[in-house]
Amino acid sequence: MKLIGAGLPRTATLTQKVALEMLGFGPCYHMVNVLGNLDLVPQWQAALDGNADWDTIFDGFQSTVDWPGSYYYRELTERYPDAKVLLSVRPPEKWEHSMMTTIADLHVGDSVMTYLSLAAERLNPKWRAYNDMMRDMWTRFGAYDGRGGTNDLQPVFTRYNDEVKGNVPPDRLLVWEATDGWEPLCEFLGVDVPSDPLPRLNDSETFAKRVDEMSVATVNEWWQQQQAADGAAVGAGH
Repeated sequence: MKLIGAGLPRTATLTQKVALEMLGFGPCYHMVNVLGNLDLVPQWQAALDGNADWDTIFDGFQSTVDWPGSYYYRELTERYPDAKVLLSVRPPEKWEHSMMTTIADLHVGDSVMTYLSLAAERLNPKWRAYNDMMRDMWTRFGAYDGRGGTNDLQPVFTRYNDEVKGNVPPDRLLVWEATDGWEPLCEFLGVDVPSDPLPRLNDSETFAKRVDEMSVATVNEWWQQQQAADGAAVGAGH
């Protein structure tokens, strides 16, 4: 492990993942790894229960950004003392807006995505386990109020970033915003600045698309099974 991303989700973490891999710090672990393979959820549930196996979780990875990894930045900085730490930030009001239209909307919202996901949870135990874990993590973190809503997110965001700055030695830490570009990131990592521009990926669009596609596919599969079962029952009746 060469780099630990301490930045919260919704701070251009997908851009960071691709950028780090371009710089030779890949593969980079990201929430998309978990969303793409829900069989990884038990590893992170064990971590949440206090029984993390970091070497197994990050086997083959040189870096990690986004949750679930950044939730454990303190544990990871201790486990991998030679790894540098990247704290990605953005204006608190923009972070709050991004959270409310993606992650918080999924878990405690009132939208098409919310209810599609809830339907998928009823049909897919792995998706339910993922969302139960995420709701628990965000509640423990202080973003969710435990009553189906959120706390005031901007102070939560600011408090967390200040905490990271206070906990990580300055010589291990870079506070970085995507608008800062390649230069400070490359200087921090001791690598050359690429000729290609810093990738700018739409995390929000990717998140919503993944959730909606998975939810719709789950419901469609269930519906097809129901139709097949009803057809078989009618045939047996004749």
